[in-house]
Amino acid sequence: MQGTVSTFDPDTRTGSLLLDDGTQVDFGRNAFDLSGLRLLRLGQRVRIERGADGTVDKIAIPTF
Repeated sequence: MQGTVSTFDPDTRTGSLLLDDGTQVDFGRNAFDLSGLRLLRLGQRVRIERGADGTVDKIAIPTF
C-alpha cells in the first residue's frame, strides 16, 4: 500500500499519510524508526506495511 506524506514532525518522528483514496493514516515513531530513514518531506510517496490491527508498522521508500 502506498501513500503521500501529509504531516511529519522530525522531533517526535511521527506524522500522517494520505492514501490514494483520500483516507488519512497516522504513523508512530516505531514505524518511522524501522524505515531507516532520517527525514520525510511533505508530498513524498512512501510504501507502508500495516499490522493486523490496522496500524502502520513500517514505512519505506517505494522501489520500482
